[in-house]
Amino acid sequence: MLRTAKTSVSSSIANNPSDRAANRGGRTRAYAILVALVLGSALLGIVLSWTAFGRQIDNYAYDFLFRLEQPAPWQPSSIILAIDEKTLARYGGINGMRGALAEGLERIRDAKPAAVAVDIILAEPGDPAADARLEKAFAGTKNLVLSCDLLPDASGWEDPIERFRKSAIAVGQVHADLDKYDAVSRDIPLEKAAARQRRWALSLAAFAAARGADVVESPDDLTVGATRIPSSIAEGRVLRIRYAPIAMGGIPAVSIAELADHPEMGARFVGKVVFAGLTAQNAVRDRWMTPYSNGVIMPGIEMNANVYETLARQAFLTDAPAAWVALACLLLASATGAAYAMTSGWLVNAAAVAILAASQAVPAIAFAEASVWPWLPGTLAAGFAIAASAAWRHLLVRRQLATAQSEKTRYQKAMQFVTHEMRTPLTAIQGSSEMISRYASMPEAKRTQMAQLINAESKRLARMIETFLSVERLSAGQLELKHERFALSDLVETCATRARALAERKNIEIAVAPLPPADLIGDRELMEYALYNLLTNAVKYSPPETRVSVFGEDERGDRVRLSVEDQGIGMDKTEASRIFERFYRTKSAEQSGEAGTGIGLSIVEQIVVTHGGRIQVESEPGKGSTFTMTLKSAAHERTA
Repeated sequence: MLRTAKTSVSSSIANNPSDRAANRGGRTRAYAILVALVLGSALLGIVLSWTAFGRQIDNYAYDFLFRLEQPAPWQPSSIILAIDEKTLARYGGINGMRGALAEGLERIRDAKPAAVAVDIILAEPGDPAADARLEKAFAGTKNLVLSCDLLPDASGWEDPIERFRKSAIAVGQVHADLDKYDAVSRDIPLEKAAARQRRWALSLAAFAAARGADVVESPDDLTVGATRIPSSIAEGRVLRIRYAPIAMGGIPAVSIAELADHPEMGARFVGKVVFAGLTAQNAVRDRWMTPYSNGVIMPGIEMNANVYETLARQAFLTDAPAAWVALACLLLASATGAAYAMTSGWLVNAAAVAILAASQAVPAIAFAEASVWPWLPGTLAAGFAIAASAAWRHLLVRRQLATAQSEKTRYQKAMQFVTHEMRTPLTAIQGSSEMISRYASMPEAKRTQMAQLINAESKRLARMIETFLSVERLSAGQLELKHERFALSDLVETCATRARALAERKNIEIAVAPLPPADLIGDRELMEYALYNLLTNAVKYSPPETRVSVFGEDERGDRVRLSVEDQGIGMDKTEASRIFERFYRTKSAEQSGEAGTGIGLSIVEQIVVTHGGRIQVESEPGKGSTFTMTLKSAAHERTA
C-alpha cells in the first residue's frame, strides 16, 4: 500500500546528495572560470594600456576630449608682442630682430606691463648698435624674464649674454618635451636641470615675476603666492597645457610693426604679462603641434603664453590615480561577469551595452571635472570581459544542454530497466492465469501452485511499484518516513537471506559477522532496500566462488557502522568519487555485461542521508569494494 505524505521531508536533505554535490561542484568550477576570465580581462586591459601603443591611443582620446570641451570664454591676462613677417621685413630680417625687439619694448613701456618674458635666445653678441639699444630697453623694462635653452647634448644651458642678463630678474627655460610618436605638445616640464643648474619654465618664471613671489616647491606641488600648482617631482614636474580654444581666437597678439604704425595699440599691454618673440613662419622652426592643431602649428611664444594662462586661471588638469583606474577596470569587468552569470536574453545584451557606455562616459565625466582619465584601460577591460563572458556563457549553455540530454538518456534507460524488471512478474502472472483458464481439468494441486505463484508475483510487482514510487517521492521531498525501531541484526539477516538466492547461482558466499546488539530508528522498508541493494550489487559485480562479507561495529556509542565488502571488479579513485551520482556507472560495470542503470546507489545514499547517516566507499580496481553506512542507533535518541 502506497504511503502519502503528511509531513514533507526537507528537499535540501532528501534530494540526491551526490547530485547536489556534483551540481555544486560544476557550478563552482564554472563560476571560478568566469571569475578568472573577468580578472584576466581587467588585467589585460590595464597592461595593454601601459604599452606605447596604448598610451598613444589614450593621447588621441585626450585630444578628442580636449577639442570637444568648450570652456567659457575669458579675458586673457597675457598678450604677445609678435615679431611677424611684416616686422622682419621692415627691420631688416633676422639681423634686425634685436632692433625691432628694442623698439617694441620702448613702445609698450608706458603701458607698464606686469611682466615681460622674452622668448628669444640671446646667447651671442650681435650688431653693437642694436645690442646697445636692446640693453637699454631691457634696463627700462620692469619684471623682465629672459629665456634659455638646453644645449643640443643636454650638457648645459644656452644662456643670454651678461649685458642682457643683468637686467632680468629671472631666466626661464623654453625646452619642450614633445610626444615622441606624434610630436604633439600636450604638456610642458616646469623645471629642467643640466650641469647642476635647475631652471624653471619661462611661463612659470613670468608668473612668479608678475606676482612678485618666489616659487616654493614640495614633492607633490609648486606654490607661487596663493596659487598651488599640482606638479609632482616624481612625474618630472609636468604641467598639462590648457590651450585657449580656437573659437576664442587664442592669445591676443600685436606685432611690433603694428605698434609702429598705430602707437595707440600700446594701451592693450596695460597690466598684462607680455610674451615677446617670433611668430613669423618662415623665420624660425619654433612651431609646434597642439591638440587643437588639426594641421595648423603654433609658435613657441604662443605656447608659452598658453602655459601662463593655465597657471593664471589655475585651470589644471591632473591625471587620475592609477589605483582608481585599475579599480574601475575591475568593476567594469566584474559587472560584465555578473550580468552574464545572472541574466540572459535581451537583459544581458542591454547590460553589456550599458557597461560599454559607462566605460566611455567615465573619461568624459572625469575630464569635465579637470581629471585626465585614460580611455583605453576601461574600454579594453569592458570589451574583453564582454567577449570572454559571452564565450563562457555560450560554452556553459552548451554544456548544460549536453548534461540535460545525458540525464534524459539515462532516465530513459532507467525507465526501460524498470519496465523490464516489471515484465518478469507480469509474464508469470499472465502465463499462470492463462493456464488456469485454459485447462479446466488441471489437478487441484497444480491449480493451487499457480494461484500461489500469481499471488506471490503480484505482491512482488506491488512491492516494486511501491519502492519505485517511494524513491521518487523521497527524491522530491514528499515522503513521510516511518519512525520504527528494529534490530540491526534482524535487518541484516533479512536482507542476507533474500540475497543468498542470487548469490547461490554464482557460488558466492554471503558471510555475516557478529554484529553489535544495536537497534535502529527509521523506515525499515527503505533501510532494507538500501542494504539489499548493496548486497545484490556486491554479488552482481563479484566473480564466482568468492565471498561477500557483512560486518559492523559501534561508533561513539550512538552510531553504528555497517559494511558490505566484496571481492569484485573494484574501481579507481575517480570512479569512486562519482559512484553515488544518479545514472553514473563505472566503465568496468558497463563492460561486465551486467544490466543496470546507475540509479541504485544514488537511491541508497538518499535513504542513508535522509536517516541522518552517511555512506562511504573504499575500493581498488581488481581487489573489490567496501561500502560502509554510518547510521544513528536508538541510543542516539536517548542522548539527544
